[in-house]
Amino acid sequence: MTCRQFPRIYAVTLLFLVTIGGSQAALETGDHEFSVTYEGLHRSYLVRVPPVASAGKPLPVVINFHGGGSNAKVQKAYSRMDQAADRDGYIVVYPNGTGGIGGRFLTWNAGACCGPAAASQIDDVGFSLAFLDDLARRIALDRARIYATGLSNGSMMAYRLAVEAPGHIAAVAGVAGAMTLPGFGPGRPVPVMHIHSVDDPRALYGGGLGPAFPFTDTRVLHQPVDAMIAVWIARNACPARPQVSSAISGRPGAADETHTATRYTYAPCRNGAEVVLWKLTGAGHIWPGGVQDYLPLLLGKGTTVIDANSEIWKFFTRFRRD
Repeated sequence: MTCRQFPRIYAVTLLFLVTIGGSQAALETGDHEFSVTYEGLHRSYLVRVPPVASAGKPLPVVINFHGGGSNAKVQKAYSRMDQAADRDGYIVVYPNGTGGIGGRFLTWNAGACCGPAAASQIDDVGFSLAFLDDLARRIALDRARIYATGLSNGSMMAYRLAVEAPGHIAAVAGVAGAMTLPGFGPGRPVPVMHIHSVDDPRALYGGGLGPAFPFTDTRVLHQPVDAMIAVWIARNACPARPQVSSAISGRPGAADETHTATRYTYAPCRNGAEVVLWKLTGAGHIWPGGVQDYLPLLLGKGTTVIDANSEIWKFFTRFRRD
């Protein structure tokens, strides 16, 4: 599968145009849902606007892509990023993938994965730029501070967006899903953080075919996490040897007391970029700090040994696009 390159020519039909006397109207604090038509498909995205939006200043944006077989509503509830965004003062966008039934079981075309979106070569990078343009018509965005993250297939999608649109994304953080692009060559260094458990039962840390999705014979070939990190280290011209933190352990007596998290930092890199790996043990195919005991038979054990939202935002705040 080849990656379509930029610039893309796209036509976005705005289904909601918010103006007051020709000037931009700020969105109210809270939850919103908007739609765009892109390449003939009716697409949607959810938005969380933090209380600080009332000040009228341009705000940073975190795009949070859901996992394969999920949707924006589930990712919003499961990741608990709304609470972090309200606290830290950024807009969260939860876009919806394509396919599925009744708005469920959606996927992203992240390159070699996943499902109908990849098989149909859906232009999800172009869609991402389209909904960002649509959102910018509704509320002032800090274009130098737009970031991407996601879970599983959503993590893979975040990496594809960073690779194919590095002029738009200031930093990327993937959770439980290694990059699956057959070609790799972002035009500029991109700061990268990756969070992954060595005990992930679905997106295997060491790579290889994961288990079949429930009620199907569909399996995903995952790339080794360490190999992906090595690619970013080389691309960003980082040191080969990391700075390694002391392992963080779960709280005594807690359900995750045997879990650990160790941070590997590769820096300094070209243009001030970094590559960071959080390597977890004990946890499953999950969003650390998200809703606990969510589908444990399918995803494995949840964990609070680190909070993904806090670690991701601390990483993002150190980078902005020139």
